[in-house]
Amino acid sequence: MSLFVKKPLSALLADADDSEKGLKRTLGAGSLIALGIGAIIGAGLFVRTAAAAGGHAGSAVTISFIIAAIGCAFAGLCYAEFASIIPIAGSAYTYAYATMGELVAWIIGWALILEYALGAATVSIAWSEFLNNLLGGSIPYEWCHSPFESALDAAGAIHHGIINAPALLILILLTLLLIKGTQESAMINAIIVIVKVAIVLLFIFIGWSYIKGANHTPYLIPADQPDAIQPDGKPYSYSGFFNHGWGGVLKGAAIVFFAFIGFDAVSTAAQEAKNPKRDMPIGILGSLAICTVLYILFSWVLTGVAPFTDFIKAGKEASVAYAIQTYMPNYQWLAKLVTVGILAGFSSVILVMLMGQSRVFYTMSTDGLLPKTFSELHPKFRTPYKSNMILFVFVGLFAAFIPGSVAGDLTSIGTLLAFVLVCVGVIILRKTDPDLKRPFKTPLVPLVPILGIIVCTAMIISLWGTTLLSAAIWMLFGLVVYFLYSKNHSKLRK
Repeated sequence: MSLFVKKPLSALLADADDSEKGLKRTLGAGSLIALGIGAIIGAGLFVRTAAAAGGHAGSAVTISFIIAAIGCAFAGLCYAEFASIIPIAGSAYTYAYATMGELVAWIIGWALILEYALGAATVSIAWSEFLNNLLGGSIPYEWCHSPFESALDAAGAIHHGIINAPALLILILLTLLLIKGTQESAMINAIIVIVKVAIVLLFIFIGWSYIKGANHTPYLIPADQPDAIQPDGKPYSYSGFFNHGWGGVLKGAAIVFFAFIGFDAVSTAAQEAKNPKRDMPIGILGSLAICTVLYILFSWVLTGVAPFTDFIKAGKEASVAYAIQTYMPNYQWLAKLVTVGILAGFSSVILVMLMGQSRVFYTMSTDGLLPKTFSELHPKFRTPYKSNMILFVFVGLFAAFIPGSVAGDLTSIGTLLAFVLVCVGVIILRKTDPDLKRPFKTPLVPLVPILGIIVCTAMIISLWGTTLLSAAIWMLFGLVVYFLYSKNHSKLRK
């Protein structure tokens, strides 16, 4: 049987209609929008904005956000069409199985591990850092850092990390919440979303009066921009193609693209939506639209309050708090509030990432491509509790013992690859099944999917180097797993 054997749409739709044995349908359109915002606004906005502005795009990071949003919008329209046709857990993996075959579906499912599992681990490490900042550094270095990290204290003594305990703590709490139930998780997420959006709006509103026009001039980083000095005293050069001008804006788009990761996680909850054919497009596109507006305003204020070069030599992860403390006198309380908002934001991102990954595992397991343990549901809560527990172990090991610097761009590559293949899938399905009932139709096909493919591929190329090499090694490892296990256990093949 061909490696590209496709799962019949009729079988997928039958799975979607089996509400007795499957996941519990509890989410409405509002919950899905909140789920999307919960996943989107987090590490990307508060951390990656400054990284993109300081090293590549300057004040034109606002344009980087627009480019990333356009790429996401093209992909989001394609996701919305698929989610309305095939309202089943699994997201891009499921869509690929129906349009491009089993091997491509496996590749996407494996790539999504980079997005969800690695993303959750990375954000939990950042959560630990910000919690320690909020507590004034009272957590001993050894208990909030990886064994591969070390630092000098004020007395000159070297401290080595042992385990990142706070990262493990937030992961276990959110895993237990997910096991308890999707509706409860969605309710907690909605509360967190209200808190963090309010804090983002507060920073935009107060910071607007502190914008200096000189910080936005020139808007794009010029080719002759003087080197910036990094915290270790070494110079940072803007001479590279992707470090200034429009090349820098494109690289900035690939970096801040991490800030949009999450809207596609809404599609992983399709099998738990009350009315997926109507609510899934609303959840996907609604959360994306709201966050895009907030991002553009936020980045405009941040780069207007502080010069972009500050984010090379200072600020770093705490860039927003740094800008407030340095350039907005009398608003020290806002810096603390922003840190609380960041912790809340990180919590909801981890929650939705863990949920998304467990749902992808659930669907891959029901297809036989992963062991059946991943699709076993809790007898009372009807959640994939064993998948959640295994995922906690995998993500927890990474968060507890690996430095957080290893991941962000890898997460972006996994997502961008999924976006490209979803766009391809819409074009294929329009050709192979033109009469299929589509409650939501992507407009201007094939133009919109092709534009999505072009923009997302351009962002992948801008991450050229060790990041792409690492992603390629991960995908090769995934192919080994497929040919040794998944191919032989595929239910479709049997």
